[in-house]
Amino acid sequence: MQTYAFVAIVTALALLAYVWMGLRVGAARGKSGIAAPQMTGDPVLERHIRVQANTLEWLPIFLPSLWMFHLFWQPQDPMGVIAFALGMVWIVGRILYALGYVADPAKREAGFMIQALAAAALLFGALGKAVWILVA
Repeated sequence: MQTYAFVAIVTALALLAYVWMGLRVGAARGKSGIAAPQMTGDPVLERHIRVQANTLEWLPIFLPSLWMFHLFWQPQDPMGVIAFALGMVWIVGRILYALGYVADPAKREAGFMIQALAAAALLFGALGKAVWILVA
């Protein structure tokens, strides 16, 4: 049985969500008429760019935390279902963040909190288990 399949799937889905955000930046550029490398001039374009940039800022926190969580918790959860579930929550949070932020920056908080809590669960879950293994 492939013990990493679920975690690999959520990794690929997270990257596809990031690609989707990049495509939305391109579409916003086309709609606004603002060509690269210009980054300002249209508030909707600027929000799309910020969503993509913020997601890029979170990927180095999320992806290693996801994989470390799975590696350290694998004996109790060999299929990685818990890591997969937390990863899916992170993705849903990022999508809600993206849609909310572009619609109105004041509507980004719920999605941000959802993804931040999922990332924190993965990060601190991995760190806690690593420390537990070290001192046990």
